[in-house]
Amino acid sequence: MERRETGGPRPRGTRLPAVIAGLLAAGIALTGCGASGDGGTADRSTKESRPTAPALPDGGRTGTAAPEEGEQRAPSPAPDHLSTFALDVDTASYGYARRALAEGRLPDLATVRPEEFVNSFRPDYERPADDGFGVTLDGARTGRDGWSLVRVGLATRGADRSGERPPAALTFVVDVSGSMDEPGRLDLVKESLGLLVGELRDDDSIALVTFSSEAETRLPMTRVGEARNRIREVVDSLGTSASTNVEAGVRTGYDVAVEGHRRGATNRVVLLSDALANTGATEAETILARIEEERREYGITLFGVGVGSEFGDAFMEKLADRGDGQTTYVANAAQARKVFVDQLPAHVELRARDARAQVAFDRRTVEKFRLIGYENREVADEDFRNDRVDGGEIGAGHTVTALYAVRTRPGATGTVATATVRWLDPATRAPRERSGTVATGALTADLWGGGHDSLQLTAIAAYFADTLRGGALPGTPALGTLARHADAIAGRSGSAVVRELAESVRRAETLRGPADDPSEPARTGEGELRSGDPYS
Repeated sequence: MERRETGGPRPRGTRLPAVIAGLLAAGIALTGCGASGDGGTADRSTKESRPTAPALPDGGRTGTAAPEEGEQRAPSPAPDHLSTFALDVDTASYGYARRALAEGRLPDLATVRPEEFVNSFRPDYERPADDGFGVTLDGARTGRDGWSLVRVGLATRGADRSGERPPAALTFVVDVSGSMDEPGRLDLVKESLGLLVGELRDDDSIALVTFSSEAETRLPMTRVGEARNRIREVVDSLGTSASTNVEAGVRTGYDVAVEGHRRGATNRVVLLSDALANTGATEAETILARIEEERREYGITLFGVGVGSEFGDAFMEKLADRGDGQTTYVANAAQARKVFVDQLPAHVELRARDARAQVAFDRRTVEKFRLIGYENREVADEDFRNDRVDGGEIGAGHTVTALYAVRTRPGATGTVATATVRWLDPATRAPRERSGTVATGALTADLWGGGHDSLQLTAIAAYFADTLRGGALPGTPALGTLARHADAIAGRSGSAVVRELAESVRRAETLRGPADDPSEPARTGEGELRSGDPYS
């Protein structure tokens, strides 16, 4: 998809992936820049409003909410100063890139998605007391020709593992083809499922389908309760054989999920595979219609977990996107434990359905802006409040981060951006919204100055991904500089996952060879992008 800069034509993509619970968010709880919308470095204020629809050029409105008599609204910004996208916390791109770099090779450019690098870390955003969203905006100067970074952070309240929640009905679809015999594939899947069985509640249910050249139901939908040992025995008995017929596995998995569907429960298909399909329908499009049908009729979502040194990233992502789902990637036992033990059992409780965000930039203060990543998750601006358009599922304790490169007008002061998140209540389907703002005072501090570890970590992840895919964001440091910044944060925080990030950046620098600061040759003039830049 063509990337855009404001002021030019904008593609209106309609790929609307969503989020299910259970993300691989190797987190670091670091504070962001301070809290002040007027003169400080961030505006953490959040307000909840009655959902209203944006004005259309013909004076009409779109969406479902109607204005009340006498209700006052601020004028809507021009469409080219809006940025709208479905919420998503996929992390597979970062996990797979780390695996490739550790094996001494650069990841395929097509598999590098900056938003998945960014959302692999969990900043310590303010969380709401209720089941809605906390909205946090902050930012800092990057030191290049008026360019700054503006971060939009969304967070939901965490789950109480001992509290009440809807039961889970999970259908695991496990790839047992010959390619899964490699160490770190089926053995890791079996270990992960064994751990998960001990974490689920008695009232949760599990089904298990395996596939190679054909699919087989190994366990129908079964209440965990007194069946834990039986479930473990089935998992332990798994072995590999033959080719990879993902179509048969997904089709049978959904058959089992529909048959075992539980009203009022979180119904989910979990696909564990290297996604290297070579038998049956090997293109995702041939399976998508079935996945979408069951999602719409029964609310069954798809969670894709990738494994293996070779991984069909694009194939898995297509399946999960149409299934209102999420993808992640696990390369070792520690990552598997984080997904299946620390997060999946706690995140089966939904906080929001069809969630999307819209960021309105004030043209009086903002000259240009670019959303870093999310190209495949764009929503047409006019569909922001159209609840018939698919959005994302967000679970308990999730965070979503969107990072923008913003060029402000010289000497301008006032509001820079207003971010609004809209979602449907999981129980009532009633629409709700919350907003937050950030002002020019938030952008006075230097990004790489002291006290901004959280924002720096987000920036490092985004710059790293953008460099890997050949981009040239304003103010991007060289990879070696990014690694040193990550090392400094790891030293202050003691975070192992940040140390891993620093090591991955250093490996990429070695594989790419020496290079100048990528922000230098990418310019032909004052703050402008060169011809052919992927962000133009």
